[in-house]
Amino acid sequence: MHRNRHGSTLHRRDAILKLLRQRAVPSQGGLRASLEAQGFQVTQPTLSRDIRELRLVKGPAGYILPPSDTLPVLFDRPVDESAQKGKGEKLDRALREFVLSVERVGALLVVKTPPAAAHPLARAIDEASLPGSVGSLAGDDTIFLIARNSKAGSSLQRRLLAPVKPHPRRGNRRH
Repeated sequence: MHRNRHGSTLHRRDAILKLLRQRAVPSQGGLRASLEAQGFQVTQPTLSRDIRELRLVKGPAGYILPPSDTLPVLFDRPVDESAQKGKGEKLDRALREFVLSVERVGALLVVKTPPAAAHPLARAIDEASLPGSVGSLAGDDTIFLIARNSKAGSSLQRRLLAPVKPHPRRGNRRH
């Protein structure tokens, strides 16, 4: 994972999405320049991978986000195990990188992250479509994750903590 002063792939991709919500970007070079102006250091191969994984569309005006109502038409394909596994791996990476703690009160989970990490982590959680999750709300360093009920909340808490549990040889890194 390429890191820069902003932290991670998730931060960079979030910046790309925010930029494209404001305007189309005519080329990869323009997109790269916009990211560099925000402090991101990105190579052309990394940017190409981001464009592919974010499913951006290049139209006459440049790179844009496809309208949400056309996503199923543009990207209609059967869900396979490798796609689901990829989402799970992406979520696990984000959880390892950003989760400081997960507290549960009934069906509400409070996930603490470092500053500016809550939004990209909430996006990864939402994209993973975890069973029992109703939705999330992210601030700067806190995510409220709503479960269907207390039992689902307990399952979600275990799922979120599983990748960040301390390894016996590494000691207790996170609580």
